[in-house]
Amino acid sequence: MMNFLELAKNRYSCRSYQPKSIDKEQLEYIMECVRLSPSAVNRQPWRFRIVSNKQQRQQLCLCYNREWFATAPVVIIASVLHDEEWVRADGKHHGDIDIAIAVEHLCLAATEQGLATCWVCNFDADLCKRLFNLDNNEEPAVLIPVGFPADAPTEKKRKPMTDIICR
Repeated sequence: MMNFLELAKNRYSCRSYQPKSIDKEQLEYIMECVRLSPSAVNRQPWRFRIVSNKQQRQQLCLCYNREWFATAPVVIIASVLHDEEWVRADGKHHGDIDIAIAVEHLCLAATEQGLATCWVCNFDADLCKRLFNLDNNEEPAVLIPVGFPADAPTEKKRKPMTDIICR
C-alpha cells in the first residue's frame, strides 16, 4: 500500500488507456472516496455522472475531440450544483473549490486502485450540458477519463519549495 507521498507522486495526467473494463467494485470504491470529500459547510454541491457505454462516450468526444480521450473506458462528468453551493459573506462562491477537492479525491483513489485519470477542463461545457440533459443549476466543471493506463507517467515538473512557501 502506498503512503500519501507515493500516491501523490504516482498520480499523473494519463492520455492513453488500455481497452480493459474497470471492475464495478473499483469504481464503487472510488466514488465512495468522492462521497466522503470535504466541502464548504458540508453542502456537497456536486453531481458525478459515470459515462461508460460506448455511445455516450462518443457523445462526450463531441465535447472534447481528442483521439486519446476516446480510449478511456469510463469518463466521469463532475458538475457543480450552483443552487447548493455555499457562498461566503463577501459573495465568494465555493462550488468550484468543492468540486476540485472531490475530483482530486477521485483521481487519488483511482491511482491507489491502479487506474489513471486526467483532468479535462478545456471542453465544450454547453454542449455537454445539452447532450446529457443536465439541470439548469448544474454546470459541468470537469471531465475525468478513468482507466488502466497504456502509457507511463513522465516526470512531473514542479516549482521548488522555496517558490511556493512563505514563512
